[in-house]
Amino acid sequence: MDAPPSHTGRKVLPHDTPLWVDPDASEFFITINCQRRGTNQLCLPGIGESLLAAARFYYEQRKWFPSPFLLMPDHLHLLVSFGRGHEMTRVVTAWKRYVATPHGIEWQCGFFEHRLRRAESAREKGEYILHNPVRAGLVEDAAKWPYWFKLNDQ
Repeated sequence: MDAPPSHTGRKVLPHDTPLWVDPDASEFFITINCQRRGTNQLCLPGIGESLLAAARFYYEQRKWFPSPFLLMPDHLHLLVSFGRGHEMTRVVTAWKRYVATPHGIEWQCGFFEHRLRRAESAREKGEYILHNPVRAGLVEDAAKWPYWFKLNDQ
């Protein structure tokens, strides 16, 4: 059954965990896009740091466990698992609302998620995320990109 169209004419993507999957053992690759693509809303002084702090705050609250979490000018990527009792759609939606209001960020409705099924897949997605600023021509060295963190780097 198709999902009902959202208010912007885009289909709403289902994010329900299939019954056969252990929800406590799941890691996801998630992309969240700004409404206006091609416009820098996220990697601005003060805003980028605040978004990273909000992501860490949700980690400290045990709502999610992102590693890495990386901002690009008009979208963000993260590899993430969710805390026991914290459903993915609710956590991501609440986080988007939490950061949108004080910073005037206009997010697209919903988000893209892909469930990772193998450890190699997590490594590949992690490398993809960390090298995104290099591929976009924003920096020559991924380590010099200021708008990201990994949990083991804190």
